[in-house]
This record gives sequence, C-alpha cells and structure tokens, in this order.
Amino acid sequence: MINAIYGKKIGMTQIFSEDDKVIPITVIQAEPNTVCQIKTKDTDGYEAVQLGFGAIKPQKVNKPMAGHFAKQGTDPKRYLREVRVENAAEYTVGDTQTVAAFAEVKKVDVTGTSKGKGFQGVMRRHGFGGGPGGHGAHFHRAPGSIGQCATPSRVFKGVRLPGQMGCNTVTVKNLEVVRIDEDQNLILVKGAVPGGKNGIVRVRMA
Repeated sequence: MINAIYGKKIGMTQIFSEDDKVIPITVIQAEPNTVCQIKTKDTDGYEAVQLGFGAIKPQKVNKPMAGHFAKQGTDPKRYLREVRVENAAEYTVGDTQTVAAFAEVKKVDVTGTSKGKGFQGVMRRHGFGGGPGGHGAHFHRAPGSIGQCATPSRVFKGVRLPGQMGCNTVTVKNLEVVRIDEDQNLILVKGAVPGGKNGIVRVRMA
C-alpha cells in the first residue's frame, strides 16, 4: 500500500478530549492524491509512484508538464511528488490515495519545510551566550575567535558561524493522529508540524 499522502498545513487549533483535556492539534488538509505515473525497476531503476495533487487551470500548465500529463492520461495537477513502494506494478495511473487510508493509523511522521529566518547571527542561529551587555564592553553579539595560530593556520570545517537559518526539510516523528475527517479531507495530528500556513507537508505512516 501507499504509506504516505501529501497535503497542506492549514494551521493550529485545539480540541477537547473525552475527559475534557485540551489537545493542541495541527490541521492538515490532504485532498485525494492521484497516481500520475508508475516507476518500476525495469523502466526507472526503482519502485515508486508519482502522486499529483492540487487543482490548476490547464492553461497555466507549461508545455513539458502538459505533455507529461497527456502521456499518462491524467488531469493536470499543481504539485507532483514521489513515494517509494515495494511493488509499483500493483498500482495503476488514476488510482487515488485519500485520508481514509489513515483511519486505523495511530502515529504518523510529518515532513515539511521549516520557516525561513533569513541570515542570522550566532546568538540566534546557534544559541551563543554573547559578551557583556555593558557600555564599556566592545564584545556583544560577535562569534569570537575562530582560527588557530601557525598550526594548522586554518579554520576547521563545521565551525558554527552566522548564516542562513531555516528553510530546511524537517521531519517530526511519531505524532499522534487525533481525528480523521473524510468528508473534508482533514487529518488532525497532536502537536506542531514544520512550516507555515499553506505549506506542503508529507504525512507518512509511522
């Protein structure tokens, strides 16, 4: 079976359990994913299915992708992602993966792209303590010395320095599935998942 589905992070809210405890949840809207291509070891060297999701107007699809969808005989989709499977021959183009497949699943792994923070210094990026805050000090938020003397007279790789923060692929494992809403294609998971609102996430059976 296909053990994953793609959707959008709608946002966070809270619900009450049967014993009146507040449960913080993230709402993921996973519309039916359509199998748009079958990849096998004979044709591509590995076993996988290509899932398409998200509505898009046909006139907004570029010619290479329009040809791809026409060759497969499927309607154009805004997003395409691949999921590895054990035997891709079991599936056919046009099959759909819905949230109903997660009805009996207790735990899931959610993968998304974390929020971008831009170029940040070492205090925010790595949690450095910084220097004294008084006016007499000249060392406040700088990283400090990073080099050596004549030997080895270079900076070691992996030194924590300022740089781009965020926009990384992050996976949060073993999130509890609180509820499945098949009518609205919603998956409610306990806790936070990576990324901002409307970000694309992958929900995989743990």
